[in-house]
Amino acid sequence: MKKFWNHLKFAWQYTKNLKKQFILYLFCNLLTIVVSLILPIFSARIIIYLTDSMFYQLLGMVIVYTILQILFNFINYFCSYFSQIIYRESFIHIQTELGKEIMKLETSVIDKNGSGVFIQRLTNDTSRLADIFNVLSMYLSRILTNIGIFFAVLIINVWAFLYLVVMVGILFIIERRRVKYLNEYDKKFRKESEKVSGFVGEIVRGIRDIKLLHAEESFTNELHEDVKNLNSMRYQMNSVNRNYRLLRENSHDLFDLGMIFLLVYLIVEGNLAIANALVIYNYVGRVASIIDWIGILVEKVKDFNLSSSRIFAIMKDDEFRKEKFGTKHLERVHGDFSFSHVNFHYDTDDKKVLDDLSFEVHANETVAFVGKSGAGKSTIFSLLCKMYNVDRGCITIDGIDINELDQDSIRSNITVISQNPYIFHLTIRENLQLVSPSMTEEEMVRACKLACIHDFIMSLPDGYDTVIGEGGVNLSGGQRQRLAIARAFLQKTEIILFDEATSALDNETQKEIQKAIHNLQKDYTILIIAHRLSTIIDCDRILFIENGKIVAEGTHQKLLKTCKGYKELYEAELRNQK
Repeated sequence: MKKFWNHLKFAWQYTKNLKKQFILYLFCNLLTIVVSLILPIFSARIIIYLTDSMFYQLLGMVIVYTILQILFNFINYFCSYFSQIIYRESFIHIQTELGKEIMKLETSVIDKNGSGVFIQRLTNDTSRLADIFNVLSMYLSRILTNIGIFFAVLIINVWAFLYLVVMVGILFIIERRRVKYLNEYDKKFRKESEKVSGFVGEIVRGIRDIKLLHAEESFTNELHEDVKNLNSMRYQMNSVNRNYRLLRENSHDLFDLGMIFLLVYLIVEGNLAIANALVIYNYVGRVASIIDWIGILVEKVKDFNLSSSRIFAIMKDDEFRKEKFGTKHLERVHGDFSFSHVNFHYDTDDKKVLDDLSFEVHANETVAFVGKSGAGKSTIFSLLCKMYNVDRGCITIDGIDINELDQDSIRSNITVISQNPYIFHLTIRENLQLVSPSMTEEEMVRACKLACIHDFIMSLPDGYDTVIGEGGVNLSGGQRQRLAIARAFLQKTEIILFDEATSALDNETQKEIQKAIHNLQKDYTILIIAHRLSTIIDCDRILFIENGKIVAEGTHQKLLKTCKGYKELYEAELRNQK
């Protein structure tokens, strides 16, 4: 119970700005309870007047009963109205806050757990959390309403009352066991559901590659197994429901039979009038429904506790590590940075990616990183942007350890243009506005012209208002890269990182982009990772990386003379161009 109250307080912070609606909702529920307690009494009087042939009294009572029932319907309408407002606003608030917290997670946490874990919690668990207050008030009011029937039966006959108490007690024990086992299966079910959700997301994002690899059958088989396991768990949950409901319903039917025997016995012994016996028997079904409401309420509470724990794990707990930044703020960085004795490995792999790596880059310098695949080039960019934390060593920007800098100082001053940029399922204009909400039309067009994509955009039916498919599926690889480069130009940061950013471009377009990059030199600190060495010949310096270490550095001409590995890569490129 303590755990439930803690979770309830956690959920309350997302509804406390809806106090007015909440008070009105509770008031409507209170009226519902009052009217619900009165209705059975009038219903009982109708039966008595009918059996005693008191027709004038019967007609008057029926009119009053109908008015109360109509009033009850209106009260329920307003209950539903305020309930939907509370749910809608709190759901929006919770989902937004959870989404914000997910974006604070360390990149390594996302890598390790997969997207399905967070998608499920953001979409499903938030709904259960937002609905808890409506659920509590609704089912508690129904339970309280029907509890009034016990007192009505107690007034009519004490033996019938005691029988109902025993009946409810036994049915409650059965229902409690059902909810307990159901909750245990639900924990396993949600974990498997996260796995399936993540895998489906990967299939959708990678559908093109799956088709090109002709791997549809393999992925279909894997999906079949995952869905099969998930639905086996769902079947087990349904089996628990079926078995216990069968037991409860059979028990209820037997209790109904016992109640008839009891009522007949009491009538025969002269301890109960026939009219009152009819009233009590009419109440039996409603008393049994108390167990339904209690069972559903307990199930909802356990469901809420589970969902709350899963959300709490992201928002407050240490189960999923959050990014940590310092407090120092740099409005505009100068552009100097350094790596000092940096070691790093990814959580998903024990292999050391960077090994005692040290180097410096000065403001407005253009530096290229060269090396074979897996040498650690892209990792350097990720660490500079603080996407991951180093195992050992220090990274500084303008002489300040990046662990001391706040998020804006790092991310607002560094632009990364990657080999496979993600283009969002928005219009081209909206994709560009993501990084520069206040951009003017002139700034947008200028950036796209610099990135050599303006002419292509204008050839589209809706121009800059053309919607791009998820991940930029409507664009070629080169078009995605050019749009990402335009997006980067709009950020206007002091440090620009090109991570294989021109790999998908044809030679002619690449030359145009190279001109654009050349125009940025001397005004920005530029780092470039390129598989085409011909694109980095004019860089101020080139660092050759091997096994996570810098083994040589210098200009293009110097490295051709002093670095065997660099010379081999360059000669291999020349051979491929022939």
